[in-house]
Amino acid sequence: MRTRLRPRKRNRDRNKLARRAAALQPARGWADGLSDVSIAGDPLAFPHLARTDLPGHPTTVAGYARLVREIAADRDRWAPLVRYDALTRWYARLETGPGYEVWLLSWLPGQSSGLHDHGASSGVLTVVQGELVERSSGNGGHGTRTLAPGSRRVFSAGYLHEVVNASLEPAVSIHLYSPGLTEMNQHREPARELAPEPS
Repeated sequence: MRTRLRPRKRNRDRNKLARRAAALQPARGWADGLSDVSIAGDPLAFPHLARTDLPGHPTTVAGYARLVREIAADRDRWAPLVRYDALTRWYARLETGPGYEVWLLSWLPGQSSGLHDHGASSGVLTVVQGELVERSSGNGGHGTRTLAPGSRRVFSAGYLHEVVNASLEPAVSIHLYSPGLTEMNQHREPARELAPEPS
């Protein structure tokens, strides 16, 4: 007996295949249907793009102090950026991270920050070249100290101080603020001689 072949409905089969292919496609959130993964591929599939050896960002005072120390030790990183301005302290941002920023400052002889606080920011500063004098003022009284290369100061939010280059040579310092510096409040106080306290 001969089997009778039924004619196939081609359009219906094509629509069914198109629906199956569409069901297998991932949902597209972009208007043009493209995303960075669809264009560049999954970065996790390529180990050199998904690095795990990157250092974590610091989140503690000790971590911030360590970061400032590491940046200060890397002279090739900051030395080419140093500039001097005869009218004002010169500064450049070296690094930012979640909740902090790091600045490079240069000081010509006689340049001063004025007596100020950093608002809600706490921080760390270190001298990397030359010498600075810091005068602090607070409930615990007044203090004056010389900051030579390698000297570090850690300060909390609301810390009131003045930094000045009282020497005859230029100076360079690195400052970290956490959170990033958004205000620097100047304070008036009777002028005092900025000489270091005897050791």
